[in-house]
Amino acid sequence: MPLLMHLEELRRRLFRALAALVICTLASFLFADKVIGFLSIPLGGKGALVSIEVTENVAIFMRVSLLSGVVLGMPVVVYEALSFLMPGLKENERKWLLAGVGLASLLFVCGVAFTWFVLIPQAIPFLVNFLGITTQIRPANYFEFITRLMFWIGVSFEMPLVVFVLARLKFVTARQLLNGWRYAVVAIAIAAAGITPTVDPVNMGLVMLPLGSLYLISIVMAAVANRD
Repeated sequence: MPLLMHLEELRRRLFRALAALVICTLASFLFADKVIGFLSIPLGGKGALVSIEVTENVAIFMRVSLLSGVVLGMPVVVYEALSFLMPGLKENERKWLLAGVGLASLLFVCGVAFTWFVLIPQAIPFLVNFLGITTQIRPANYFEFITRLMFWIGVSFEMPLVVFVLARLKFVTARQLLNGWRYAVVAIAIAAAGITPTVDPVNMGLVMLPLGSLYLISIVMAAVANRD
């Protein structure tokens, strides 16, 4: 198509994606309170949270609604992006793109699930009870903490896919990754220290273990990408 027609199609698809995000965010207002209650489970419920500002509860409600809207609307955003890109790709490129999007989504979900079911149940009690001092937890601090933690660990779970792409582009090889395992251990330890919300080695180890496993999977992925 001519350039102006491409731009017009891009405008329509961006509008649809934005409309989906707005609609999903508005719909999230209906169940945001339940989401807040669910995310408060590691603390024992919303009753463990203490607000110290007049607008803090409203701000948390809007933050959770916005995040829920983005999560619910993301499939529409991905669909519109793929619908715009697919006609210009070759058949083989389309397969790789679809597989990459599916795998990236699955890895991110696995990272978020690991954070929620394994890391947070260990980290929250340690942080709250550290030194035996009574902790009054603010909603703003708590929800920013757990959402940021789930996001960055979810991103770190994308490592095998990123390595696979780099290997396909001939930037790295499986042998290079295997020979550099010592540097990888140091890098993983530094990353775990940055991601882990606590200073104890137990929680740091809980992050290092899956990251180390992902590095081994990345070596296998690189070997597959380097076959041809």
